[in-house]
Amino acid sequence: MSWLTSIGSAVVALLIIVPAVKIVWQYERGVVFRFGKLRGKRGPGLNFIIPYIDRMIKVDMRVETLVVEPQEVITRDNVTVEVDAVVYYHPVNAVDAIITVRNYDMATGQIALTTLRSVLGQSDLDELLAHRDRVNERLAHIIDDHTEPWGIQVGVVEVKDVLLPEGLQRAMARQAEAEREKRAKIIHADGERQASEALAEAGDRLAASPASLELRYLQALVEMASEQNATVLPIPLDILRHAARALHGE
Repeated sequence: MSWLTSIGSAVVALLIIVPAVKIVWQYERGVVFRFGKLRGKRGPGLNFIIPYIDRMIKVDMRVETLVVEPQEVITRDNVTVEVDAVVYYHPVNAVDAIITVRNYDMATGQIALTTLRSVLGQSDLDELLAHRDRVNERLAHIIDDHTEPWGIQVGVVEVKDVLLPEGLQRAMARQAEAEREKRAKIIHADGERQASEALAEAGDRLAASPASLELRYLQALVEMASEQNATVLPIPLDILRHAARALHGE
């Protein structure tokens, strides 16, 4: 009978000791309830509770990644776009995450979904495409304000992709092409203006110095002869001037 008593004592000890020992990992926090009433939280390591009276709920404090599925949103300028996003959040208060909200993962996801629709509906398409960082900051701020009472902190919200209708994509491509052509014509016209100004300035300087004009004339003849591989007979400018005056009857 003694061995039966020993076995019984061992079984009773196991039934008491095993449920009393709780191991909390470094990335977790434990919330303890006694008869349904909050008793506090426990840190990582070896913890003991009163078996069958206390209950410990562990909360993972690591950063969670929430992917918001693509949503059709109408922007402020009445453009329908399809947007998806990703939200990074983590519990900062294990007690509030357990007591304040029933399922903080699902609640955070729903808040992120509704906030995404609301904020993008108040933004223009240009802001969404060109200033996405501002939209991301606004989303993170609004979502974090809603989840802060739950002990949840939202760190980063990123709009991953913005899908535009095909018709709008073609229209934007045509607009971009027209803008490039416009810039090319402006650059070409500006180059022509600068060239004409330079030629006018050169003409004025050459007209003020007949010797310089004669030298430039001879240099041009030499360049023509070298390029065409031919012999060019230079005619003095004075003869050309007299001939021009004779043609005009002067």
